[in-house]
Amino acid sequence: MTRFALRPAALSDMPIVARLNRHVRKTCLPYLPDLHTPDEDLAFFQEQVFPASEVWLAEAEAQLIGFAGARLDWLDHLYVDPAWHGRGVGSALLSAVRNNRTELNLWTSQKNAQARRFYERKGFKLIAMTDGSGNEERCPDVHYRWVRDQS
Repeated sequence: MTRFALRPAALSDMPIVARLNRHVRKTCLPYLPDLHTPDEDLAFFQEQVFPASEVWLAEAEAQLIGFAGARLDWLDHLYVDPAWHGRGVGSALLSAVRNNRTELNLWTSQKNAQARRFYERKGFKLIAMTDGSGNEERCPDVHYRWVRDQS
């Protein structure tokens, strides 16, 4: 089994993060509309994600295989290359993001059963379900929250 390593992202990682984001969305979330070009994806990561978020990368054999991005108490991104699903990459990225936080919220698609099972196994609780009118894709989504056990 190939091992992987985590590290904080650098600004120079933006292009590969944007490409992996696009790849995972197209491969694993085909029901979501493709609203942006690759250049718009890169601009989004450059202007909004990297300046405001803590971004962690998972790499194996010098290749990006996953990333997570969080700001304040929100997990905005957790994407793992489909070839690496079920191998602990998502769990490791989530642990890195949760490390110094007492609470973490996220949104995911109602149709994303794999992600929903993953987050529920990791202690996230369902907060709300929406019709999608408040998100860019206009797809029904789910709000989850995790709170660190203080006992």
